[in-house]
Amino acid sequence: MENNNNENNNENQENKRGERTPNPHRNPNRTPNPHRNPNSNATTEPREPRVDNRPPREPRVDNRPPREPRDDNRPPRENKRPFVERTNKPGMDRNGFPEKSSKPTSDRNGFPAKKSFPPSKSGGSSGGNRRKNPTTVSEEMNISLMANREANDIRMNPWKAIDSNGAGKVRFTPLGGLGEIGGNMAVFETEDSAFIFDVGMSFPDETMHGVDILVPDFSYLHTIKHKIKAIIISHAHEDHIGAVPYLFKELKFPIYGTPLALAMIQNKFEEHGLKNDVSYFNFVTKREIYEIGDFKIEWMHMTHSIIDACSLAIQTPAGTIIHTADFKIDYTPIDDLGPDLHRLAYYGSQGVLCLMSDSTNSHNPGFTKSERVVGKTFDSIFQNTKGRVIMSTFSSNIHRVYQAMERAIKHNRKICVIGRSMERNVETTRALGYVDLAEKHFIEAHEVNKYPDNEVLIVTTGSQGETMAALFRMATDEHRHIKLKPSDVVLISARAIPGNEGSLSKLMNHIIKGGTTVHYSDLPDMHVSGHAGQEEQKLMLRLVQPKFFLPVHGEYNHIAQHAKTAVSCGVDERNIILMSDGDQVEITPKYLKKVKTVKSGKTYIDNQNNMTIENDIVLDRQKLAEDGIVNVVAQVSQSNQAVVGKLVVTTHGLVSDKDSKKFINDIEADVELLLASLKPETMKDHKAIENEIRNSVRKYVIKTKKRYPLIIPTIFIV
Repeated sequence: MENNNNENNNENQENKRGERTPNPHRNPNRTPNPHRNPNSNATTEPREPRVDNRPPREPRVDNRPPREPRDDNRPPRENKRPFVERTNKPGMDRNGFPEKSSKPTSDRNGFPAKKSFPPSKSGGSSGGNRRKNPTTVSEEMNISLMANREANDIRMNPWKAIDSNGAGKVRFTPLGGLGEIGGNMAVFETEDSAFIFDVGMSFPDETMHGVDILVPDFSYLHTIKHKIKAIIISHAHEDHIGAVPYLFKELKFPIYGTPLALAMIQNKFEEHGLKNDVSYFNFVTKREIYEIGDFKIEWMHMTHSIIDACSLAIQTPAGTIIHTADFKIDYTPIDDLGPDLHRLAYYGSQGVLCLMSDSTNSHNPGFTKSERVVGKTFDSIFQNTKGRVIMSTFSSNIHRVYQAMERAIKHNRKICVIGRSMERNVETTRALGYVDLAEKHFIEAHEVNKYPDNEVLIVTTGSQGETMAALFRMATDEHRHIKLKPSDVVLISARAIPGNEGSLSKLMNHIIKGGTTVHYSDLPDMHVSGHAGQEEQKLMLRLVQPKFFLPVHGEYNHIAQHAKTAVSCGVDERNIILMSDGDQVEITPKYLKKVKTVKSGKTYIDNQNNMTIENDIVLDRQKLAEDGIVNVVAQVSQSNQAVVGKLVVTTHGLVSDKDSKKFINDIEADVELLLASLKPETMKDHKAIENEIRNSVRKYVIKTKKRYPLIIPTIFIV
């Protein structure tokens, strides 16, 4: 046995030294590899084990709550599939059919397809196209992500800090300024107190004959006068203070405002014989809070096209309300007093229940240009003009007027101010220190002709084409001291208020016919708006971050566009209401809704005598202008029911002169037939006869002329 073992060991050693043991499973008919060295005794060195220095992977932290078991009381599903015997034979699927491979056995060139391997658990990409995200979200990172989400939610929705279960409520009622441009007036009220926000005027349209201005209807104020505590003024524009004297002739309340606004109201009181009512004035300081009834109100400085404009922060029992009033965001205003964005941001961070914002320029993309750009245009005009410069703008736009005056002084021109409202506003702002120009630079209208044309600037009213304004009278050669010359240059540094386009065009026609050069919109930056564009409206929305939003100040298309801008800035569409004058909205921490409609409208004013014009007078004027008038005068015999003498018929604005004879004859015949058919008792009352004649003539005119004239019969019974 030992010998046999030794022999086997020797054979194994010989095989190790060079002779390979034949493979019993080798195919004897296999063709040998011609490139293989049969005597090669090279051996492959063993591969070194892979060293992995990566830190061990932390176990995944799953903070999700455990999934509750499904409560399923359905009956067990009946298996209707036929029974198939399962098999585990190689090359067969579990149902006993030949196994189909979803992978190709060869590539597009006919070679055997390469075998693919699944991605390794270590995160490698061998054999696969998808890479596993190597970022490990730790518990600390998850906590930080959640904290940042909460911080962003608080920052973007600070109104969530408001107690939604609070019982406070406030009502807001616009009585002017919605559905129109101008005439701004509104009421804030609780159960026990109320205040009026601005009392402005607006301009009439061309159908309101003999009407100079429109003021809001004060009927609703009479119904709540027992709880009105004050009138709050945002700024001194006419569309915010112009109707105050007319309100004071009916109702009087304390007025709160900045010095310039109250000074301009004082000027109006003097014109209307209300000098003693300045005792109702209360001058406010910006950034101070004034308690008025159930409200706490703060005035915040805002840039606009007038000095001392303000937005208001109104603290109510329901929450804080921000009313922007008229505004734009001017970073480089003439007086270097930028908008108080800090206070707006402060209130926004505390949580604002509702924002009410100016919608006038809601269709204008981008930002509104700064007032300073107009000064550059003035520089060019003053430098190149050899004759007189006549500049017209709104009398309240003191910054525009001030820029023109500064350029005049720079180019050695004297300044002449013409127009009652312009003279008054310039003197008021000079007295208050807003305009600091020496008296030596000013001259009177009768002194203008004493100076060369290239040394004169005339600042005047009439930028809206008003027929009684100084510029219109200059253009029609009706002004006592100033006659326009071909060498003059007229600057209309304003935009036409909607409804005044025709009047302004008529003014420009008169100026150009006289050979005078006029610049309106042909020069860049002749005028810039005082109202915010879309980007400024977005800035206001982002600063305040309100829960509710009410777009104000503008026609319906303006507030509708402003609402879309608010939605794009994160305000819930359900938290916005588009209002009209007279709509009353209730605001609480929980909801915003319209509750009722109150009486609103306009009162017509004849500004020549500061008197009210009744509605029926304006309607009669409109009827006269559109349909004309028919006068019928006759003496009627009571005994024979016939006309005594000749029936007198006159018409105006209904038929032409050549057709009037036939028309009068037809009316005479119609009246004679009517009188003959009347009952005897009717002939005793001349009013009854007049009504019968009026109805008969109206039917005839409607039938023949398709018009509805004013018919005035005058009957004398004899």
